[in-house]
Amino acid sequence: MASQFTVVYDACVLYPSVLRDVLMRLALTDTFRAKWTEAIHDEWTRNLKANKPDIDEGYLQRTRELMNAHVRDALVEGYEHLINSVVLPDEDDRHVVAAAIAASSDVIVTYNLKDFPDDALEPYGLQAIHPDSFIHDLIDLHPAEVIGAIRSARAGLKNPPVTVDEYLYKLRKQRLPESVAWFESIRLAL
Repeated sequence: MASQFTVVYDACVLYPSVLRDVLMRLALTDTFRAKWTEAIHDEWTRNLKANKPDIDEGYLQRTRELMNAHVRDALVEGYEHLINSVVLPDEDDRHVVAAAIAASSDVIVTYNLKDFPDDALEPYGLQAIHPDSFIHDLIDLHPAEVIGAIRSARAGLKNPPVTVDEYLYKLRKQRLPESVAWFESIRLAL
């Protein structure tokens, strides 16, 4: 049975493919419930296309479809009526909080912590957390599941395959220092 602890992934953590892959594999462990919306998909794919105009549109659409299909009940719908009631420093981020409210989420996983201040989230029982803190918390609670997800993510990189050191370097570039330090301590398990 899946955990009732629920997180919404902000677009910024879905944008980088290495982190997106890790977060998807972690979501498949059923140690928490991962959520997002079509608007969040639109945001990360739009930004990726803007920065990499040669990226294949079919690849992005297939990625979205696979995410929606493989993570149980991940797509949040019917949250739009809540958007206008949310107060944040950047109005463009209100849809993320509205989705989190509608999904009865506990946490928003985001790099942009300043855009989701504690005082704005507290009335909804929400907290914004950096992906490194999120992954590190999962390590504390479910180390075997996290090791399995990371091992699976590294094994999925076959063209070309990557060594443990190369993979840890990729994770370090995702601004995950605490998590990478722990992974380095158990490198033989990866």
